[in-house]
Amino acid sequence: MGFLRKQKLGTRDDKVTNASDLTFRESIVPLCLVTILFFLWGFAYGLLDVLNKHFQVALNISRAKSSGLQAAYFGAYPVASLTFAGYILKRYGYKPTFMTGLCLYGVGALLFWPSGVKRSFGGFCGATFVIGSGLGTLESAANPYLAVCGPPKYADMRLNLAQAVQAVGTVVGPVLASQVFFKNVNDTDLGSVQWVYLGIAIFVFLLAAVFYFAPIPEITDADMERQAQIMAGMKEGQNGQSEEREVKPILHHWSLLWATFAQFCYVGAQVAVASYFVNYVTEVRSGTSNSMGANFLAIAQGCFAIGRFIGSGVMKFILPRKALLIFFSGVVVFQALSVGLRGNIGLSMISLLLFWESICFPTIFTLGIKGLGKHTKTGATFIISSIIGGAVVPPLLGVAADSFNDTGRAMIVPLAFFICGYSYPLAVNFYPRLRQIVDDYSGRMENAQSDDKELGLDAMDDEKPGVTLTEGDSSIEKS
Repeated sequence: MGFLRKQKLGTRDDKVTNASDLTFRESIVPLCLVTILFFLWGFAYGLLDVLNKHFQVALNISRAKSSGLQAAYFGAYPVASLTFAGYILKRYGYKPTFMTGLCLYGVGALLFWPSGVKRSFGGFCGATFVIGSGLGTLESAANPYLAVCGPPKYADMRLNLAQAVQAVGTVVGPVLASQVFFKNVNDTDLGSVQWVYLGIAIFVFLLAAVFYFAPIPEITDADMERQAQIMAGMKEGQNGQSEEREVKPILHHWSLLWATFAQFCYVGAQVAVASYFVNYVTEVRSGTSNSMGANFLAIAQGCFAIGRFIGSGVMKFILPRKALLIFFSGVVVFQALSVGLRGNIGLSMISLLLFWESICFPTIFTLGIKGLGKHTKTGATFIISSIIGGAVVPPLLGVAADSFNDTGRAMIVPLAFFICGYSYPLAVNFYPRLRQIVDDYSGRMENAQSDDKELGLDAMDDEKPGVTLTEGDSSIEKS
């Protein structure tokens, strides 16, 4: 019963653990456990989009006011990632951060019950803020963990596959909501919302206990600095000593800063489109009910999930930066078309838009943290904090929709933000300095190892040499 033994939480960040050298077989269990977290926040996000419309009816609030849910949910992300989540991740490691995020998620879900009893929209926003804090904590740890746990060459593929599971959660959320929130109940009833979130709370508290006992290898800043040196192509000097790469301050990493800006614009626009998807469909397609609109949202989220699986496969054959450019180009085109078109054609355009959105978030993330070395954890919190865009753009879209009395025309708001975010895929493909950074750390160098060796498939059971990092020094020695 070793699984039930008391577990040690936390590890020194200046210690090389070799966890970043895990082979394919060794990384399966921790990656699968962490991938469950992606489903959870996909599910939460899918429910949120439908709650937006449900609360407009149940609580008799405007479209602009209902966006307070998104503002609370995504506004919590920078609060969490740049404060306590970042501190816990740096000080104690990944496992304690996962557990903290799950517990906050559970507490927020429990708060839905008294909010429903009081029929308080402010209470729901407060509960959603706590949930967002929990999910922001989880994302601060889970995204970089997936990116660094395993061969660096496949970081983009790993994260996109995990995000595909998250996309499945965004499909399940609206389907459940359409059957529970909008079917066979009074439009003003909130009881179903309370019971759903009570079930979520119980599940995530149990999952936090599982994570406590689960063997989750810790990956430290020292591990990431060592990996960055290797992937940068360290050369042996004439004296037999390794030449180290230049370690720059985090604010000198322009790829990270540009990725953070692009992620802010992209997430804000993506969340705005999803939040007002049901409004858009019921307005541009006559005879569409709220329940049918939720089902159409589930179909669109299905396109989103399919896009992530396809995008992950595409990255086996082309560089991630090129895949991002292709998909983001599709985002801009289909969003522009959805602004002016109506009826089934408009519905088709906005549904296909979600297909092209699919790989944008995870690919911007992995490209943005490439080459950060010991700054990887901090850089990850920067990009996760940019998710606050999801709190900024939806209210702007809501105000525009109320002003125009037309959600279709108001879709020009997320279009403007998509265009701003489009600057990053253009930069990493056509600006030589940024292109060199992401290409070097994609493992596509001339001296890169073969695919099988990178995956560990040819030596799954071979003993790997130990590596130590001298405290206070960044020199690397094989033991």
